[in-house]
Amino acid sequence: MAFFQKQPLMRKVLYSLIPIYVFSFYLYGLRVLWIGFFVFGTGIFTEYVMEKQKKKPVSEAVLVTCSLLLLSLPPSIPWWIAVIGSFFGVFFAKEVYGGFGRNIFNPAIVGRLFIYISFPVAMTSKWLLPRVDASTSATPLDLLRNGQDVDLKNLFLGIRPGSIGESCIPLIIAAAIYLVLTKTASFRIIISTFSSATILTVLLKMTGIGPSPFAMLLSGSFLFVTVFMATDPVTAPKKKISQWIYGVIIGVCTVLIRNFSLFSEGTSFGVLIGNTFASLLDEISSKKVKQ
Repeated sequence: MAFFQKQPLMRKVLYSLIPIYVFSFYLYGLRVLWIGFFVFGTGIFTEYVMEKQKKKPVSEAVLVTCSLLLLSLPPSIPWWIAVIGSFFGVFFAKEVYGGFGRNIFNPAIVGRLFIYISFPVAMTSKWLLPRVDASTSATPLDLLRNGQDVDLKNLFLGIRPGSIGESCIPLIIAAAIYLVLTKTASFRIIISTFSSATILTVLLKMTGIGPSPFAMLLSGSFLFVTVFMATDPVTAPKKKISQWIYGVIIGVCTVLIRNFSLFSEGTSFGVLIGNTFASLLDEISSKKVKQ
């Protein structure tokens, strides 16, 4: 029996992440490999132990989970916190539900949020400046919340403090196009999430609340999470109308949390809330179709 269960859909996601990984090496060097060793090692081992009892192989989906979790972590994160995040995400958000295809929450999101809430200092205050050794800086989202300006060019190109793989907008857009064309990700979720967040940000800005829409959309993990995590085929709704509503829930929750809570980043919370309603949205959609 093969160690990994072959899953072509998950491999396409991994392919789309390769350019982002390459760019992360350019920014942070071997630090990415160091943290990745613990994230992948913990995630794969956790699923192996659980699936071995059922005589099943490890899913290739765990490689996607570990990849997304790694890329969503700060480059200066201590290795032991990365281990906790990887274990919690794979075990509590996936394996306790029965393994691949049965989980209702995105494992990478759950792992990230658990350590985000449990270790807020390590996850929010010690960001390495790209290409500058031993330096730290506030993230663009923190600067915007404090009313400061950000460099939009570097924000777009990804040369700014942030998580390991969330920053380079052109690469994320290219990945989105690839995933949509290969029918790996739902364009409805991407469009509805992006559009709803943009519209609400514009409305808030018109009332004097929050940063400029352009700066907000380019900051933090908004586009990264929208493209790779909101579109997770297991935890997202399956019906077309449900996917539109699901995206709106994520987009609206993200903007509200960013502007009115203590957390500067709200995208992960938005996806988790969206996951909660995914099955219900599909059920309601199915009943309307039957009527």
